[in-house]
Amino acid sequence: MELASGIASHLSAIAGDVFSVQIVPPGWIYLELTHPLLATWLQSLVVTNRRRDQEIGTSKITIQNPSRLFVIQYAHSRCYSLALLAHREGLIKLREPITDMSENSASHHLVSTEQIPWLNDDQKLRLTHPAECRLIAELVQVIDNLEFPDSCDAVNWEKVALNLSQAFEAFWCDCRIWGKVKIASPELAQARLGLIIATGSVLRCLLVNKLGAIAPLEL
Repeated sequence: MELASGIASHLSAIAGDVFSVQIVPPGWIYLELTHPLLATWLQSLVVTNRRRDQEIGTSKITIQNPSRLFVIQYAHSRCYSLALLAHREGLIKLREPITDMSENSASHHLVSTEQIPWLNDDQKLRLTHPAECRLIAELVQVIDNLEFPDSCDAVNWEKVALNLSQAFEAFWCDCRIWGKVKIASPELAQARLGLIIATGSVLRCLLVNKLGAIAPLEL
């Protein structure tokens, strides 16, 4: 415990804004990303076109299970339609809403033009539902895989994309946006929409750049 305490103190001193540190007997050191850092990271996903970011070093595979591909494509189209609906209703603002129906149009990538209210007044993430946490965790895992190309050969991109799409479906079933949530907690609704935009962006990257498939707008 004394050794762990020394290590934890050092980590807190050099990266206290990145993660919080907790020591648990008999000497485990637990690291938890800070909420402001997670909010900044999530915001980067909704304002960055991951399709362009990942064009270099792209490696595509052949889909082994067409039914899995449909699930992934459906999740992407659902993300797109929900974000577009929110834009039309004025709940969020998007850059370049759809103007061109061709599959390769850059306008198909929805990007938020405003800061998503990820954090509450206590600087804690608004997204605390288990389904929200699961989806965020899946996004972290996918981005880790995308950002470290040296390990790409060992990644089953079809399974990665399927896991992300299933986490999104669970989130969409359990976490509402419209109705009472939109009226009583508009910031929570916007945060959930931000999570949808981030998920759609990453799913599009996986479909186009890793699976060699179309990222449809509707099914």
